[in-house]
Amino acid sequence: MINLIFDGFKTILELHTILLILIGVAGGIIIGSLPGLTATMGVAILLPFTFSMDATQGLVLLLGIYIGAIYGGSIAAILLKTPGTPAAAATVYDGYSLVKKGEAAKALSTSAIASFTGGIISVIMLMTVSPYLAKFALKFSAPEYFTLAVFGLTIIASVSSKNMLKGILAGCFGLIISTFGMDPITSYPRFTFGSLDLLNGFSVIPVLIGLFAISEALFQMESLNKEKEKHKKMDINRKYISIKEIIQVAPTMIKSGILGTFIGSIPGAGADIAAFVCYNEAKRTSKKSEKFGTGILEGIAAPEAGNNGVTGGALVPLLTLGVPGDAVAAILLGALIVQGLAPGPLLFQQNPDVVYGLFSAMFIGNIFMLILGLIGIRFFSRIVEIPKNIIISLIIFLSIVGAFSLNNSMFDVFVAIGFGIIGYFMIKVEIPQSPIVLAIILGPMAETNLRKSILMYEGSYRFLYSRPITIFFIILTLISIFSVYRKNKIK
Repeated sequence: MINLIFDGFKTILELHTILLILIGVAGGIIIGSLPGLTATMGVAILLPFTFSMDATQGLVLLLGIYIGAIYGGSIAAILLKTPGTPAAAATVYDGYSLVKKGEAAKALSTSAIASFTGGIISVIMLMTVSPYLAKFALKFSAPEYFTLAVFGLTIIASVSSKNMLKGILAGCFGLIISTFGMDPITSYPRFTFGSLDLLNGFSVIPVLIGLFAISEALFQMESLNKEKEKHKKMDINRKYISIKEIIQVAPTMIKSGILGTFIGSIPGAGADIAAFVCYNEAKRTSKKSEKFGTGILEGIAAPEAGNNGVTGGALVPLLTLGVPGDAVAAILLGALIVQGLAPGPLLFQQNPDVVYGLFSAMFIGNIFMLILGLIGIRFFSRIVEIPKNIIISLIIFLSIVGAFSLNNSMFDVFVAIGFGIIGYFMIKVEIPQSPIVLAIILGPMAETNLRKSILMYEGSYRFLYSRPITIFFIILTLISIFSVYRKNKIK
């Protein structure tokens, strides 16, 4: 295996290939930092341009975009409270709180280092234990996905610890919203009110943009009318995260990177789920859990290491079994097929140069991501110095463009504006917005797999206690609920 890894680096270490990786990562960071332009969209747009390239070169360009875009989503999430991608939604809590304290550079440097750590861990695990992870991921069926989704929904309690009731109400609202559209089993329209636009329900991106970006812009507009707020200048601290702080958050980064890789290797579980699960796990096990959401470095390190861990994890079932781990991996599957490569066990035997070349490209891509991320911090952090009225106008403009670009649909723009107004009133009455997004992401996964499980077991709920992995996730769910309840009781 060591010889194959060295051969993979020899394949990649050519000037033309290195430049393609660098261009891909830089382009991915730009795409990810713009609200509405997801990693999936970036990879899909550039896919046709790779058809005329060599197989390895075309694939490394797409991987570079994937790596860069997942990290890039954190830039807007931290600076503007506007997640560039759904995977960065959990980064908003502590990232934006640090910016309000004037520590934008520290927040951005933490994000870059955590993203690099998660990405490198995922590549190492991809190189060494990918066949074993793929075999374990194959054991997941509808019952396992249902209990995984339920476990994910318990994160609502964790992120709503300030006011559990309000958080649960927001989560219930999100679950109701997730039922709009066609029934996942029978395809019967639900709550569409005769509208064709609602047949597919509400897309996550416009809802995300509305709840976090437009609502924040509307809320900030109020302060423009107050003279004190209008002329208030924020004290900006240019200091990056220190070596001592890196050592302190290193265990969180490593744990989240491993957990993110594992979640990424499960087909259907993406970076957004990994980010929330890692954030919840970091908060649950931290001695400073009550500080999460106020601008704590672990609150940035955990979701960023987790969602970047998915980049390698998602390739585990793709390369070993031919089963894509997420939407981006599905596009990469198409790219492999177009290049005449058949993903699966035979790929490692017939085209080891391509496989280990991709591993090496991901390793180098993560290094480029760290370098570009750290170099760009001085530039990125100056955004918070721009006058507030310009920032608000920019947020609203990017939000509308991002919502429209998803499906070229004005309906998505109206959805974003509508949820922006809802989010504004939620801020006013101090109801957390994140449970809604979390419920919209996990609600369909839970409903679909619950009903599939019931059909599998002919109307019985026996699957809840007859399958080892479902029992494991149920135990995790109970532990998660109990730990939040116990901490609230102690308070």
